[in-house]
This record gives sequence, C-alpha cells and structure tokens, in this order.
Amino acid sequence: MEFFTLENKNGLKLKFTDLGGIVSEIHVPDRDGTFADVALGFETVEEYRDHNDAYFGAIIGRYGNRIGNCKFSLDDEEFAGLFANDGANHLHGGKLGFDKVVWKTELVSGDGYTGAKLTYRSADGEEGYPGNLEATVVYKLTDANEWIIEYEATTDKPTVYNPTNHAYFNLAGHDGDSPLSHEMQINAKFFTPTDEGGIPTGEIKSVVGTDMDFRSPRVYGSTINSEDPLISQLGGYDHNWVLDKQFGSFGLAAVAYDSKSGREMKVYTSEPGVQFYAGNFLDGSLTGKGGKVYQKRDGFCLETQHFPNSPNFGHFPSTTLRPGEVFRSKTVYAFGVR
Repeated sequence: MEFFTLENKNGLKLKFTDLGGIVSEIHVPDRDGTFADVALGFETVEEYRDHNDAYFGAIIGRYGNRIGNCKFSLDDEEFAGLFANDGANHLHGGKLGFDKVVWKTELVSGDGYTGAKLTYRSADGEEGYPGNLEATVVYKLTDANEWIIEYEATTDKPTVYNPTNHAYFNLAGHDGDSPLSHEMQINAKFFTPTDEGGIPTGEIKSVVGTDMDFRSPRVYGSTINSEDPLISQLGGYDHNWVLDKQFGSFGLAAVAYDSKSGREMKVYTSEPGVQFYAGNFLDGSLTGKGGKVYQKRDGFCLETQHFPNSPNFGHFPSTTLRPGEVFRSKTVYAFGVR
C-alpha cells in the first residue's frame, strides 16, 4: 500500500493511495491564489485501513449507497447474501467493499492531463454479488483544473454494478471554517424519498416548495435542520437527487461555492443521480490530517450514482450489467474561483 501524487501545470495536486483508490488530498487555490487542501482524510495508509468507517475519499463498490434488506433479484434468481452493515441493509458494497481492497495502480499521462489507472478483479460471490467483475477506474488531473473519474467494468455473469467516489469536501480547506456556509446548487427537480433507514420508498418526488429545492444556489446550512420529516429522519441531507438530464447523457449535477475563499466546484456526470451527503454521521471520533478532529457536518459529499436500491425497483434506471456489455461512467469535479 502506498501513496501517489498527481500535479498539473497550475500547481493543483491530488494525492491518493492504492488502498481503495482513496483520494487523501486535493490542493486547489482560492481567488487570491492561496492553495488549501479541500479533501477530508487521514495522513497515513494505516489510518485508512484501520479507521475509515466514514469512507473518506474511497472508490465505492460493487454497489454505492444502499440495498434494502441485503437482497435483490436478477433474472428470477434471488441474491440474499449481501452483508448487513447498515442496520438491516447493505451499504457501500459490504464488509470488504472496493474501499478496503488494494487496486493495481499504473501512472498514466496524456495531452493536458496526468493520471492513474486502477484495476481490481472482484471474484464471483464476493460480498454476495454474482459474476467475476473486472473493474477499472481512471483518475485524471487536467490542466483545466478538473479531477476526472472514468469507470469501466465487465462481468462473466449477470450482476449489478453502481460505483461512486466518497470524497468529502470543504472548500474552505479540510481544517477551515464549516462548509455549512457554502452555497449549494443541485440540477434536479426531483429526488427519491426514503424511509428512516435511507432506503428509497420507490416514489420520485418533486422538490418544489420543499427544503430539498436547490435548483437555485443557496446556503445549505440554512435548511439542514429542517423539520421536514424526510430530512430530519436522516439527521440532515443524505439524499439522492434525480438529475435534470437525459438518461446516460453527460451534464451538470451540482455546484458548490465558498463565498469567503471564492473556491467553486462544479460536478458533471453521466450518472442519473447524485447523493448530497452533508456529513451528518461525523461525530468527532476521527482525527484527520494535521490533528484536525472532524466534527458533525465538517465535510460534504456529492456522490454521482444510480439510485439507491435500484435493483429492487424496476422503474428506477437499471444497474444490471451482463456478459458482453461494458459498463462506462464518467464524473468530473471542476475547480475554479469567482
């Protein structure tokens, strides 16, 4: 297990480890050109190995987010062997998900970027999932100040696949002021309501007239303690938004902005959804880089994804991957200032 560092011509740096493909540092400038590390995380690989219950910066798979009651059916066969690590439900790939395995890592480069190709073979039956899955994740740090993530995968049996990345951001710096003062914009008219366990009910609900409406930028801390039971039952924002774009097309998902530093992050994706998670379960038990103790809501995630529990809802976009098909997905985190 080791760290690797990518750097572009503008001085931006992205540091990651082959354990879980975990991105541990992202250094970007503010409006005055002063750099800060905007990713929450630890200093050592051993800390990630032993204490990363928050999934800081990790590749998530085989299935990002939750699958209800640890089971799903595919082609009339039930797969009920998923690991229960979130109450009665299955979360982020299980006990030994993609965040906890070592990925074969090869540094690569091309026109306008430096990067890395990470590969992992997930064996048939691993964490209860069918099929030998050959997974590839490519990280690129471009001279346009973009962190690009490209996912590919193939399988030898029908399976489900829904990878994402669980980076936590604070555009004031990982040890800076609370991100609750950040403006958030999410390009979505609808979201998927959940039960108390975070499992979608199957409904696709309009954000209009609710505290889930981020179609226009606003400070997300102003409504994070909303009395709306769909928000309060999860302790704040931890929901999937249905993005306003044609299924499979590439487009804008969200924009986060810190008015004090001027740092802005735009998120683009080919995925149909994005999970905005506001760090509600951080509780002061994790000490990160430089001795920073991460308290509740000290970071936020924008996890591009298919919807939670999609294998159990036929009207949600399908996460089924079959032999002969190639899964492809792309997400871009674009950093700038204003």
